[in-house]
Amino acid sequence: MLNMLLEQIRSEQSPPPLVHLAFKFLYVISKVRGHKIFMQLLPHEVSDVHPVLDLLSRQNPKDHQTWETRYMLLLWLSMTCLIPFDLSRLDGHLTSESGQAREPIMDRILAIAKSYLTVCDSSRDAASILVSKFLTRLDVKQKRLGDFLDWSLTIMSQTHDLTMEGTVMLDGALQSLAQLFKHGKRDDFLLYAPTVLQCLDKRRLAESNQTVLRKLGIKLVQRLGLTLLKPRLAKWRYQRGSRSLAANLSQPTKVTEQAQSKVENGDLEQATQEEDYDIPEEIENVIEQLLVGLKDKETIVRWSAAKGIGRVTGRLPVELADEVVASVLECFSFQETDNAWHGGCLALAELGRRGLLLPSRLPDVVPLILKALMYDEKRGACSVGTNVRDSACYVCWAFARAYDPVELKPFVTQIASALVITTVFDRNVNCRRAASAAFQENVGRQGTFPHGIDILTLADYYAVGNLSNCYQMISVYIASFPEYTKPMIDHLVAMKINHWDKSIRELATKALHSLTPQAPEYMQLLLLPVLPQLLTMATNMDLHGRHGAILACAEIIYALYKLGSPTDRPVTDFLSAGSVEELKCIHQKVSLGFGGELMRPSVCALIEKMSLSRMPFHKDPIIVGWQWLIDDSLKSLHLFSSGARQGIKESAVSALSALCQEYYQVKPDVADPDMQEQLVTQYIAGLRSPEVLTRCGCALALGSLPRFMIRSKLQQILEGLQEICRITQKDVTFAESRKDAATAIAQVYATAGVSTQGSPDSFLCLNNVTKVYGALLDCMNDYTTDSRGDVGSWVREAAMTSLMDVTFLVVASDPELLTPELCERMMCCLAQQAAEKIDRCRAHAGTIFLDLLHSKNPVVPHIPHLDGSQTNSPPRAFPHITQLLRLPRYQYHTLLGLTVSVGGLTASTVCFSSQSLFDYLKGIQQDRHMLEQFSATLLQIFRDHLSNDRVFIPLLKMLDQMLARGFHQGIRETSHMFCIDILALCKEGIKRSKDVEKLRSSIAVFCGLIQFQGEVRKKVLFQLLLLLCHPYPVIRKTTASQVYEMLLMYDDVIDPAVMDEVMTELSDTNWEGDLTMVRSHRNQLCDLLGVQRPTVVAKSPVQ
Repeated sequence: MLNMLLEQIRSEQSPPPLVHLAFKFLYVISKVRGHKIFMQLLPHEVSDVHPVLDLLSRQNPKDHQTWETRYMLLLWLSMTCLIPFDLSRLDGHLTSESGQAREPIMDRILAIAKSYLTVCDSSRDAASILVSKFLTRLDVKQKRLGDFLDWSLTIMSQTHDLTMEGTVMLDGALQSLAQLFKHGKRDDFLLYAPTVLQCLDKRRLAESNQTVLRKLGIKLVQRLGLTLLKPRLAKWRYQRGSRSLAANLSQPTKVTEQAQSKVENGDLEQATQEEDYDIPEEIENVIEQLLVGLKDKETIVRWSAAKGIGRVTGRLPVELADEVVASVLECFSFQETDNAWHGGCLALAELGRRGLLLPSRLPDVVPLILKALMYDEKRGACSVGTNVRDSACYVCWAFARAYDPVELKPFVTQIASALVITTVFDRNVNCRRAASAAFQENVGRQGTFPHGIDILTLADYYAVGNLSNCYQMISVYIASFPEYTKPMIDHLVAMKINHWDKSIRELATKALHSLTPQAPEYMQLLLLPVLPQLLTMATNMDLHGRHGAILACAEIIYALYKLGSPTDRPVTDFLSAGSVEELKCIHQKVSLGFGGELMRPSVCALIEKMSLSRMPFHKDPIIVGWQWLIDDSLKSLHLFSSGARQGIKESAVSALSALCQEYYQVKPDVADPDMQEQLVTQYIAGLRSPEVLTRCGCALALGSLPRFMIRSKLQQILEGLQEICRITQKDVTFAESRKDAATAIAQVYATAGVSTQGSPDSFLCLNNVTKVYGALLDCMNDYTTDSRGDVGSWVREAAMTSLMDVTFLVVASDPELLTPELCERMMCCLAQQAAEKIDRCRAHAGTIFLDLLHSKNPVVPHIPHLDGSQTNSPPRAFPHITQLLRLPRYQYHTLLGLTVSVGGLTASTVCFSSQSLFDYLKGIQQDRHMLEQFSATLLQIFRDHLSNDRVFIPLLKMLDQMLARGFHQGIRETSHMFCIDILALCKEGIKRSKDVEKLRSSIAVFCGLIQFQGEVRKKVLFQLLLLLCHPYPVIRKTTASQVYEMLLMYDDVIDPAVMDEVMTELSDTNWEGDLTMVRSHRNQLCDLLGVQRPTVVAKSPVQ
């Protein structure tokens, strides 16, 4: 591939665009493979120097379209300049034939390199590589190295980084210097290093706002430091005895002894060698700048500084290296920012990876790394520390590879617990995965982590990606190992229940509930000192702490109750009397106004859990306060933000159900009559509230009441819920309340149960089953729309779910209650919804339809057994839905739903629904009976929805498609009246209409009806000519345009003799002009077409 591209480049017949394209392909290959490897494949013979140099000289550095060409030529030149011959041999005679002096190749290459070091594209990077290769040649460095360094230092000292041009020039100079000090010989550059370092100090790049300049400054500083220090391998460094994983696991003791002996012997041997080795004074400055770089605000600068710390420290004596480590450890102070912690972690990982962090330092380092694994500081509405925790995991990963198992043995428990906690409980998925990788590396390399293989089997890279799964599943499994149980519980209590993220607090409290059975004694012991602390936190000023503390109290108490319930041990045995009293009155001490969006759900959750835990508060006045809090939360939903309302509503309803179940029974299954009357009356009255959210809360509250609370009140509750399900002019936009009422109806009767001959006031029975189904089926006709869109779809979805729940409830108890009429109406409504345009509703309806159809236990009676499929995906849904058109009982509702889809706006839905419908029509073209039945159903839908634009406009669009595809032929043969009825209904539907979309759709139908000959065609032409003088100019123009197209398509409509004149009249007339002028042209068309002129009806004077 490379040779083919170079052949095109070298060919003199190749045009410049082809050459540039070849270089673009070369650039792509170099980016994929890496320029260091790719450069070695480029030809670098003596014969290549002049052609490459000449081609590069002809390039325009300002041409932004061909920068890949210049980049690749510079890389190529950097390889050709490595030829092992003096470049002066290639100059030949420096005097040209015209007598002018030619520039030597050495000067030409250097001039090109300098010029491209100041460009603003990637050629600058290639130019720095060229400089490093070119100026390190023996012949070049003797003549040009000093001059180039002077040029570079001049740019550094005289250029400012406040402009883009200055930044680019500084970037080129710094890159070239860094590359030179990296690739050049130490003896050649040692003389210049102090001068360059001094100039760099004066430039104060650490204060620059340009990240790339700060990074290059750090790279250059570390290269200067390495030049100043002798290249040597520190004998004192720590060397692990064996890199074999099998050896680590099988012979840890032997390996460790070898490693320790090597370190000791190395230290003794090196001590004598370091006495006469002087460290240059400039090294202190270098290390100081690298330590400052560790605290930079950008990651790339910190990473470069960390690598520099590792490289420079490797050439220092052991005493100075230990001082560097001590300086790095100073980054881990809580006075430092998260940037310093991150840079410190990266530096420690580099030092450990290189064996420069001796085991004697591990007692100081490991506690800091454990703190870094938990580093999380709140800043405003979020937190910082993700990068710190991620880099701390990298340190643990590096230590696993660097140290012998015996060296890390004293810290295994702490590191394993910290990594497990980060793997399971960290908020950030990258940190969880990094901790999992570090844990895996330690398990493999160290072999000392307890239960490592078992944990890794469950907590792998993919499993820890789901946060909820980590808290509720993986954490429970890991906590079954006693080494990790207590650290995990302590971490949740100390760090997570007061976390700034609400979801983390909620998950942490659920995890505490799940972990309680793993260590019940420890939780009980922990609860004695911790519960008072949580109760204090629940009333302090920190809103997040209050929220988490209350939820934690609720979950722990309920978990302890479940532990004691098998032995009938009350939960109060686990708690002190003072704690019980504080828990009981906690709602009186917290503010429910400010921060109520968080506090109300948490207090309701506490009420629910204490009720479920059967706290001994019967007949206690505090119950009244709890009931007031629940009622107030349901009535005040409109005062909270939209995001918090659902949570408050759900928690209040759950608390109400548990509270009633525990404290409102005078004896088993017998309600306190006063509380029953009070609550039912109160919530039914709330159903008529002017606030829609109060209606929602009261409806769901009625649905959550236990059976003994609704007994003898069922009829009253049904009437209240049925009333708010009806759409009235006053509450037409209250879709949320109708949705919750439909849900509550199913909940109420699921609680009440079924009894065929029972009282309608206590059961779902023969006397009220029709009423219940009627209320839910009426909800299926809710097509309310507002600024939010089709909000009626919420009601329809809730009604479908409730119908399924009630149906399964009925057929499981007494299938005879479900009459064929009710079943047919329900299935027809579901079929209609399964054919409509909203994907979500269609999927929901199709799922319920199939669940009812294929239910085996119990079997739903009175429905035909049809094959079905998934109905959420349009390509898969509509072919199956259209099959229902073959069944007379489903045909009307299915065609009604298909009409809305075929005439809708969504392209995919229109495409697949229309294709399925027309495939069905194609299949029945020869069946006279089916065609008559289909046309009758279509006309019936037309008549029923003349004033319903939601159906009428899509129906016109569907008719237009049917007429355009020729499906009228079969219908025309079966019934000539079909076209007459369609025409009459279209005229009736658009009478006095001002809806432009409706009028445009009707014009298309009229143009399609022109195919019917005889009297129908005359009436259609008359109607179209009438629309040519419509008051709306846009309708006149649309009519003229479509009539023009119609006459081109159907050439038998008018006499060929007048065809040209009619077409000219239609195309040349300004139909958007004055109505008087337009009417004269229209009348002329009437005469040409032989149609009676429409007459203007004079308006009768107002009496």
